[in-house]
Amino acid sequence: MRIADLRATTVTVPLEASLRHSNGAHWGRFVRTIIEIESDNGLVGIGEMGGGGQSAEAAVVSLRDYLVGHDPARTEVLRFMLANPTASLYNNRTQLLAAVEFACLDLQGQHLGVPVHVLLGGKIRERIPFASYLFFRYPDASGKGEVRTAEQLVAHARALKDKHGFTIHKLKGGVFPPDYELECYRALAEAFPKDRLRYDPNGALSVEEGIRFAKAIESVNNDYLEDPAFGLNGLRRIREKTSIPIATNTVVVNFEQLATTVRDPAVDVVLLDTTFWGGIRACIRAAAVCETFQIGVAVHSSGELGIQLASMLHLGAVVPNLTFAADAHYHHLLDDVIEGGRMTYHDGAITAPDTPGLGVRLDEAKVRKYADLYQELGGYPYDRDPGRPGWFPLLPNSDFADPTVTQLPLTSHGRHEPR
Repeated sequence: MRIADLRATTVTVPLEASLRHSNGAHWGRFVRTIIEIESDNGLVGIGEMGGGGQSAEAAVVSLRDYLVGHDPARTEVLRFMLANPTASLYNNRTQLLAAVEFACLDLQGQHLGVPVHVLLGGKIRERIPFASYLFFRYPDASGKGEVRTAEQLVAHARALKDKHGFTIHKLKGGVFPPDYELECYRALAEAFPKDRLRYDPNGALSVEEGIRFAKAIESVNNDYLEDPAFGLNGLRRIREKTSIPIATNTVVVNFEQLATTVRDPAVDVVLLDTTFWGGIRACIRAAAVCETFQIGVAVHSSGELGIQLASMLHLGAVVPNLTFAADAHYHHLLDDVIEGGRMTYHDGAITAPDTPGLGVRLDEAKVRKYADLYQELGGYPYDRDPGRPGWFPLLPNSDFADPTVTQLPLTSHGRHEPR
């Protein structure tokens, strides 16, 4: 096989509601760039990447001259051809590399008639468990879906648990003042005493606030405390002051940072992201390092549609030391661009695909529909909050949202809907 062509399409797929986080929000939708790599034997491999609410279409198309004529089975070469460490100081292409790798693995699997997990060494588990991934949310245009109070948060978690079977709940924090979010977290613990919990403020807290928060939740049934502050040394200081495992997806996202925390431990759990690390294979190598040094492993979610979710499932199927449930934004989506619609959870888990390649194919009508929607709505700035014009986050943050303010509904444009 040789690569014959490369195509990119930007889509935007609606969410149930706008999801708030410490740096801003997902404005009622995900913007994703779909990659199609066609081989000279007529097969098409697919990949996917994000971009902070923006299209990456032009960046993908710029790789055509690199890829046409390349053998998609030579995936290791791609690491240096597209993301040479020195060249990447000028043109960081790690997430582009990941999306291309997904598509090349998809092509290999289709060509050989095997699922990607066979190419990666074979699965050791059939089903990959997931956490519920709870967000504070703005109401949608109809005024529904708000999550602002502890009562709304518990009700939302209960609805997800009833629908999908989740027994692990992760709260994305850093939105409201720490003491308020502490009350919300404790409310979850009280409502689901047999379930496990995670808290992730995306590094928004100071080290001292992180230590205080950790001390306050030590009696809760925690999985881990994720990125309470930003930076390896800050996490190391918090880790020294608490019995709760410390996790990260923000400050250990490459092998140099992983080596640093191996030499001088700062975290107990590394959340591997198939895009942040540059592909599924890079995550497997990182997981092997973690296995060697007894560092826990989980799977991070960066706002996936079904293509990237498939990459996460294949990763989860083959990594032996995946000791924690994976994250996924997936259940917040209203639709998907893959044939058959959204994948389904059973008892909080999704089964790894067993059909050739990634095991998912594009629904061309859905791709056209959501490409047209992107043309209508455009992108959005992931690092801005549509409900707080002019606000931007500090790190550590000291300007949190006011939880007593009832927010107006937001349209898919990120504008307030008048009552």
